[in-house]
Amino acid sequence: MLTNKLSNSLPGSDFEEIYLASRQSESRVYSDEQVSQLPFIGPAHIHYDEWQARRRSSDRLKNYLENKKKPLSILEIGCGNGWLSARLSTLKNSTVTGTDINKSELSQARRVFSGMVNIRFIEGGIKYIPADKKFDVIVFAASIQYFPSFELVVRDALSLLNEVGEIHILDSHFYHLNELESAKQRSITYYHSIGFGGMAELYFHHSYESIKSFSYRIIFNPYNLKSKIFRKNDPFPWICITAS
Repeated sequence: MLTNKLSNSLPGSDFEEIYLASRQSESRVYSDEQVSQLPFIGPAHIHYDEWQARRRSSDRLKNYLENKKKPLSILEIGCGNGWLSARLSTLKNSTVTGTDINKSELSQARRVFSGMVNIRFIEGGIKYIPADKKFDVIVFAASIQYFPSFELVVRDALSLLNEVGEIHILDSHFYHLNELESAKQRSITYYHSIGFGGMAELYFHHSYESIKSFSYRIIFNPYNLKSKIFRKNDPFPWICITAS
């Protein structure tokens, strides 16, 4: 079976162990019951506000895709515990493939969402997607920051798109060039403060400049006045990239 040659665009082999340990320390590892309810979580949870923002961003994506009014083949790259893949699977006549190198969370996704017949989860990430398999929609949700090369992973994702397909990137920070160094330093300081300094080497900061070599549009811009007024807790852009 043909597969994509993506080694230069993938997280390193030591990623899973340190990622899970750091997520555990941040209270970001969830029970099966919690995962089945995401993005809805109780207001007492430490990450309640974050999940409110992710609920809104997933609602925006879901509504956007519903408005296409056609069956969609969807790939989520870096699906983690599968909650967003499960949400997208409720789109009429959709099929969803979730992929991740994180065996533990992917096993949880398979367990929690085993009753949804139009979802499949593939262990090992994007490199295990057959090169001749094409999708209408590819989603990176809170995952693009774990890929060292934005350009390489986006180009590899484009190779998996149908001719009029779209890549959607959401729930991840993008920075202006003059912000990159301070953002990197904040990550180093933060991960050292929680005892996982090595995670700073596995978390990458991508710039708005990096998207300019692609055909793109920013569907949700957190910096415009309307977003600041009505969505002040939604800090992430929603970027759509197409083949042309």
